[in-house]
Amino acid sequence: MASEKQTKVKERIGHTREIPEAERVAIIDESSRTVGRSVFFSVVIMVISFAPILFLTGQERKLFAPLVLTKTFSLIGAAILAITVAPMLTRTLMKCRLVPESRNPVSNFFILLYQPVARWCLKWRKTVLAMCFVLIAGSVPLVINLGTEFMPPLDEGSLLLMPVTLPDVSNSEAKRITQLQDKIIKDFPEVDNVLGKAGRAYTATDNAPISMIETIIVLKPKSQWRSGMTKEKLIKEMNEKVQIPGVVVGWTQPIINRINMLSTGIRTDVGVKIYGSNLDSIYNISRKVEASLKGIEGLEDLYVEQLTGGKYLDIKIRRKDAARYGLNIDDVNMVIESALGGMILTTTVEGRERFSVNLRLAQEYRNDIDEIKRIPIQTMKYGVLPLSSVADVKVSEGPPMINSENAMLRGTVLFNVRGRDMGSVVNDAKKRIEETFKQLPQGYYIDWSGQYENQVRAEQRLKVIIPIVMLIIAFILYVTFNSFKAVAIVFISVPVALMGGVYSLYYYNVNFSVAVAVGFIALFGVAVETGVLMIAYLNDSIKKLVIAKGNGPENISDDDLKETFLLGATQRVRPLLMTVLANILGLIPVMTATGTGSDVMKPIAIPFVFGLITSTLFVLIVLPVIYNLLKEWELKKHGKLVVLEIKD
Repeated sequence: MASEKQTKVKERIGHTREIPEAERVAIIDESSRTVGRSVFFSVVIMVISFAPILFLTGQERKLFAPLVLTKTFSLIGAAILAITVAPMLTRTLMKCRLVPESRNPVSNFFILLYQPVARWCLKWRKTVLAMCFVLIAGSVPLVINLGTEFMPPLDEGSLLLMPVTLPDVSNSEAKRITQLQDKIIKDFPEVDNVLGKAGRAYTATDNAPISMIETIIVLKPKSQWRSGMTKEKLIKEMNEKVQIPGVVVGWTQPIINRINMLSTGIRTDVGVKIYGSNLDSIYNISRKVEASLKGIEGLEDLYVEQLTGGKYLDIKIRRKDAARYGLNIDDVNMVIESALGGMILTTTVEGRERFSVNLRLAQEYRNDIDEIKRIPIQTMKYGVLPLSSVADVKVSEGPPMINSENAMLRGTVLFNVRGRDMGSVVNDAKKRIEETFKQLPQGYYIDWSGQYENQVRAEQRLKVIIPIVMLIIAFILYVTFNSFKAVAIVFISVPVALMGGVYSLYYYNVNFSVAVAVGFIALFGVAVETGVLMIAYLNDSIKKLVIAKGNGPENISDDDLKETFLLGATQRVRPLLMTVLANILGLIPVMTATGTGSDVMKPIAIPFVFGLITSTLFVLIVLPVIYNLLKEWELKKHGKLVVLEIKD
């Protein structure tokens, strides 16, 4: 009762003038040494925890490396300042009134809320640990059923419609399809502008055939959309209205489409590449793959890359007939080249520009096979002869485009993923293909590409790098505390922190991606940091208890231990809440953002914020309970408390 009355009395507000200079410097020195090493190594741990992101490759590294480097340099600067400049500034500037912690109204409010909870948890320790275990076990099914994808889909504010027709489509038909679909799309009230293109641009880097159409759809701001309309609903409505027989429609976005095509050669979210040595066999396998993938939930815009159906003008010279008229092969080929391909006659110079002057037959003579057969050939003895007299002219079928990769011919089955996570769709697709093909023909194999290829690459790197980083962090913690038990206690906070992140992903319906992994990595560093600092405070309280009462079961009771841990944890409430609230408040703009780019940033912030909440609750409530049980066990087994020597 006497101690309770003493705690209610407000401490006196003093002044540094009352303390001799040497004693004041000694207090500052001791305080800095108490937490200096822990603060420094906790910051180092946070820096190292971000290392896996720097070892990523591809677009994920380009996207997240600037974030990691910025935070790394900031933390390194903060660590150096904390152990060098901060003590010096404290000695120089801290010559003022000394307001004790008990006179701080904000701190008193949180301590008033925290102390009864902490006291109850220290009394019912097994119940608290059981509740914690149940919460962690409850998150396991959510982890197992969590969807996966490479990156959160970025809303670019526009759509890209990619209709694909038969390879032998004419220019006029491709133009008609483009104009018809563009007119239908322009009638939607959410659409601002539409621009369609058939074939390739005037560049050698774009190998699109005339059968591939690209229509960029610029959307209006969402505030001008119909009530209840979403992007998924809009794509579904458009897809139903632009269906034309013989045309396969695919939906994507302009930026991600270019990224996919440049990085993987696939213009959709996912592609199944079939490699082999014969185009006909590859095409037959592709058709079977297409048939096996139909009906999978979330798999949309399924399309087989056409390997047949291309039209070729085949001119086969009859050598005997050419010789009868005194012609050789070169004579006939020169006429064909000049008439159809064009012959360069000369070069004209216009100022600083040069233009080649070509000569060939007019288009109406080149488009008709009968006119091609009548191309005149001049002979020395027999006058002018038609081309058909020395050559067979016909239209034959062949591959419209031959794709090769890794020195092998390649065919592709393309599809997009909508309404479901990519990982689940691809897993179902793999099962279907394995059921269809018990064994592929010799020399043929299947590979997965597109965004899924990037996802697998990132996951494989993280699986190797993250365990290595955790071992390095464990070594640093051991150097800090010189105790494996302390290292184990700190690492126990990690699954609790991850638990809050997992529950938040389930609540917000967010799939696991590289962005989410970045959020968890950041959360891991902060969780370890707060655990390190809490153990440092608790260890300091034990040290003071041993100095005051002595070390041994005859001097220290279980109640003394509980009160000591309660006091040590109470001292950590304000700095811990300051750290947590600073992180949470800093991420509120990201959590509430709705503009372009928020789709990628929110998956980073969601697990970090909610995991930080559970991690804070663990450090304040569960970690003292675990540490209390450990110290009671030490006291009973060894007859004394082990005080960690956190050296300077």
